[in-house]
Amino acid sequence: MKYAITLWFWLVFLLTAPVLFTLGALLLAVTYPFDRDRRLLHALVCGWCHGLWLHLSPGWRTRIEGRELLPRGACVLVVNHQSAADILAVMGLRYPYKFVAKASLFSLPLVGWMMSLLAYVPIVRGSSTAMHQLLDPCRRWLRRGMPVLIFPEGTYSTGGQLLPFKRGAFQLAVEEHVPVVPVVVEGTPQLLDGDGPWMSARASIRVRVLPPIPPESFGPDPSELATRVRSLYEQTLAAG
Repeated sequence: MKYAITLWFWLVFLLTAPVLFTLGALLLAVTYPFDRDRRLLHALVCGWCHGLWLHLSPGWRTRIEGRELLPRGACVLVVNHQSAADILAVMGLRYPYKFVAKASLFSLPLVGWMMSLLAYVPIVRGSSTAMHQLLDPCRRWLRRGMPVLIFPEGTYSTGGQLLPFKRGAFQLAVEEHVPVVPVVVEGTPQLLDGDGPWMSARASIRVRVLPPIPPESFGPDPSELATRVRSLYEQTLAAG
């Protein structure tokens, strides 16, 4: 079944991704004068990717919990990172955000082109300017009232354990005085092991939005906030 589901997924992806890109480009051309933040384009892409691609197997189940906790306006969404399928899972939030991703993804045909159309934020990991690549564009989006979504681990571990949280996301929240919204993702390694390409026939994915942490409740130290939020993830994942 693994080979059949994998073949089916990539066949549907290859047939529908060009359609999505074409529709997205047309939508952006029409809506750009009154939707500079590209919220409508983001909604189209999230609905397509989560609603179609993440439901191609009858054995794939996705639960989204706590969507009502998502605040209006600027905030920093922090998401634990388990596999390359995480971003498809969090698209089910049906919530506007700008996604921070490694720059190499933006060079991929269709996927990378769409990420550029969406004005997501590229970052070169390990470079001396990585922090500025993250902070500067994210500040601009937050000041426009647009949430940003960041994986504070930077990458995913092969063992499924939480990696140390980098301070960039939390520095943004402290400096811009916006809430931190923890989002816990579970089960994506059941669907896709790392970067793939093999897909499993069965997977149970759960996305949980935890109560936002208001800026009034954290101090001026981003590293301390990162440690606090990581502890919250450990407790939540251990509790199940």
